[in-house]
Amino acid sequence: MSNKNNLYFKLGVSSKKEDVHEAIKLVDKGLRPGAFCKIVKDIANRKKYCSIFHEDGAGTKSSLAYMYYKETGDLSVFKGIVRDAIVMNIDDILCVGAIGDIFLSNTIARNRKFISGEIIATIINEYEYYSKKLSSLGLNIITCGGETEDIGDLIKTISIFASVFTTMNKEDVIDASNIKHDDVIIGLASFGKSSYEEEYNSGIGSNGLTLARHGTLSHEYYNKYPECFDQNINEKFIFFGKNKLTDPIKEINLTIGKALLSPTRTYAPILLELLKKYGNEIHGIIHNTGGGQTKCANFGIGVKYIKNNFFKIPKIFEIIQQSSETQWKEMYQVFNMGHRMELYCDESMAREISNIAKKFKIDSRIIGQCEKSSFKNKNELEIKSEFGTFNYN
Repeated sequence: MSNKNNLYFKLGVSSKKEDVHEAIKLVDKGLRPGAFCKIVKDIANRKKYCSIFHEDGAGTKSSLAYMYYKETGDLSVFKGIVRDAIVMNIDDILCVGAIGDIFLSNTIARNRKFISGEIIATIINEYEYYSKKLSSLGLNIITCGGETEDIGDLIKTISIFASVFTTMNKEDVIDASNIKHDDVIIGLASFGKSSYEEEYNSGIGSNGLTLARHGTLSHEYYNKYPECFDQNINEKFIFFGKNKLTDPIKEINLTIGKALLSPTRTYAPILLELLKKYGNEIHGIIHNTGGGQTKCANFGIGVKYIKNNFFKIPKIFEIIQQSSETQWKEMYQVFNMGHRMELYCDESMAREISNIAKKFKIDSRIIGQCEKSSFKNKNELEIKSEFGTFNYN
């Protein structure tokens, strides 16, 4: 799909980030170039260990939280974007098998004109609360403070980020370049209500929110919240959807706003148990964030990924597509579409993975398989969905 026909691109965002990849093509890729996260030498120079430092955030979901708060007065939505920032980090590093102690720092950038001290207090307290919650689930998080920046000249509302650091044994690193041509792809559902979540999760995660916001929400917010969009974008692409933030979605008992703001689900409890028992039998783990269902194509060597057994599409993605009229091929390129974590392994592992996931009330299934690519040292992806077959090379 060319960029000129791509809604995400017209909104100033790229799911492929070609310019970023071009900019870093000569940057050192670390000790395991094929791993999901960059692996570097151990901070204490221990020969058998390596270190991982990672940073990510809630993206434009923070702006959506601000809008929902202004509409409803519900401060809790800021707790959700803190969880987004934390999970986007820890679930990334879990993809390389990092399950030891994790040091976490936070960065909050705000425009003080719009973001009050009460909001900041809610956010800072949630970093502490959710870190303790994750520790109680078996992933020990050590909070190290952070930075709150008043930079109204740069930030229109608020931006939430987190950084994490950990070390691990080199032998335990899961390197996605080890994905095999006969592996199955096991997906862990992004929607539903797990045993450790307080409410139903729409499955949205934290990527694609620029398209989700503007393509789902009504143009009435254009004049109401000028601080919540890029003034350089053509007005016809700003809040061009059909819904209000407070419109109910009866099927999942959430409003449109709360469904778009569902906190990114962590798969930490499942992955902790899997990695401790079967770490060496898992060839790769892919976190479907930026790039959605096409993320896998960035990993492995000469693999053809075939995904042909998706979960039934969660309601939130159906709403986004119908409201924005985004082509289905682009939907799979931007969103997780129902499963946000993928494990690559022998088919014999599928039953055990399913049993562990069920313990935490999360669905899993074999959503596809791997074959040898028809291109030498280049990956292919074929998605066979209820909406058509799409190829990404």
